Amino acid sequence: MKYTSTRSVQQVSETYALLHGLANDGGLYVPAGFPERSITYSMIADKSYQEIAYIVLSKFFPSFEEAHLKEMIHAAYSKENFATADIAPIHSLIERLSVLELFHGRTQAFKDMALSLFPYLLVAAKEAEGEDKEVLILTATSGDTGKAALEGFKDVPGTHIQVFYPTDGVSPMQQEQMQKQDGANVNVTAIRGNFDDAQQFLKRLFVDADMADKVGAKGVRFSSANSINVGRLIPQVVYYVAAYEELVGQGAIHEDEAFNVVVPTGNFGNILAAYFAKMMGVPIGKLICASNRNNVLTDFFHNGTYDMNRPFYTTISPSMDILESSNFERFLYYMSGQNPDLTKSRMADLKKDGKLSVTDEELQRIQQSFSGQFVNDEETKAIIEQVYNSYGYLLDPHTAVAMGAYMKELQAHPEDGGRHTVIAATAHPFKFPPAICEALELEKGVTPYDSLEHISAVTGVAFPKQLAQLQDKELRFTKTIDKEAMGKEILEFVDTFGK
Repeated sequence: MKYTSTRSVQQVSETYALLHGLANDGGLYVPAGFPERSITYSMIADKSYQEIAYIVLSKFFPSFEEAHLKEMIHAAYSKENFATADIAPIHSLIERLSVLELFHGRTQAFKDMALSLFPYLLVAAKEAEGEDKEVLILTATSGDTGKAALEGFKDVPGTHIQVFYPTDGVSPMQQEQMQKQDGANVNVTAIRGNFDDAQQFLKRLFVDADMADKVGAKGVRFSSANSINVGRLIPQVVYYVAAYEELVGQGAIHEDEAFNVVVPTGNFGNILAAYFAKMMGVPIGKLICASNRNNVLTDFFHNGTYDMNRPFYTTISPSMDILESSNFERFLYYMSGQNPDLTKSRMADLKKDGKLSVTDEELQRIQQSFSGQFVNDEETKAIIEQVYNSYGYLLDPHTAVAMGAYMKELQAHPEDGGRHTVIAATAHPFKFPPAICEALELEKGVTPYDSLEHISAVTGVAFPKQLAQLQDKELRFTKTIDKEAMGKEILEFVDTFGK
């Protein structure tokens, strides 16, 4: 399998794409020959999650020997890493509506689904490419990616990881998870700014020749654990394929019956993975992109213009507080008919003017598969309360945004009511104690742990042991810097392990 940039016709090997993360022209790597219509139900029927993962991943990373790829998959999706044997269980909420639970990994967020495997893929790619430099993983996070990446890469030989997060842009529990991270090869830093500030800086850094020379002289090279790296994105396709198998197995749909998917998304990787699953042959009908008040994606799906010239809001669903969605570039590439020149031009427009537009014809084609809805904070809290009181099921604020988007979409298109819908549940509700307390009108505790004990007592939802164990761990990473000092912070970290 060869990979190509979204902005040029250059091609590289799959292991090169895994190791480097971002193309040297600033574009994102995509398969040069996408494995379209390569999945049928008969191929995945009665298969385990690990077996389905091999079927999917072998089509994107065929250079890995079968035994080696299966070994990596089974190590990643083990009972030590996931609390449920089926990895991504489906919970039937009501008739024609299911919740795909993606939060049973080590950090209780959907990012575990890819970041449990990605370190294995990266180390294997490093070996295949004959790379003898230490790899520094640079990661910007709006909450969940940071902890999942830290947990995945902690103490992995030959790798180090630097995570940046917005100081006022994550939940108290997400911050606790990162500040108390163990591992000898990790560093975590808060920035005075938002997620977009951190992400934009890191993307510029990956094509900064001067910085590459500086760290290269110390025997270090950069890579990424954000979903700009195909090693982060492709494993997310697996759980949509597995969901299809499970829905048919439960009798919720027939094997040739289309179902809709609702995804709460900020960086667009999670919903793009669902689109990839659709391209591979999974009968996904409509992909509903759910946003919070930072509704740049909703507007795009309505009018065809992606306009970042708008206020940035800090919400109770912080992992979606993003205006520049990195994986949107890959989406544009496929919507343009895989035209790198057009994609490059549009990304230049976005950088120059803060907005880009597609043609009316392209928008009509996009709207055949995609729609967008957004939900504000008050609506989100009301949905958490409504779903809990009606069904005894506790949603986190991001999944509640998806539920609200589903309700709005159904109101706008009642004809879709007969089609089964799957809502991607992206995080455990206990990662967001203030929002849950407000939604259920419970008194907040002095600490996040007090609040969670109260929530658990009232709802009966068990306190995840990984979160409970945090309470007695010491704070390690409490530094806050100006966003302009990110480069200096990286170089200082490199000095601790570079040659």
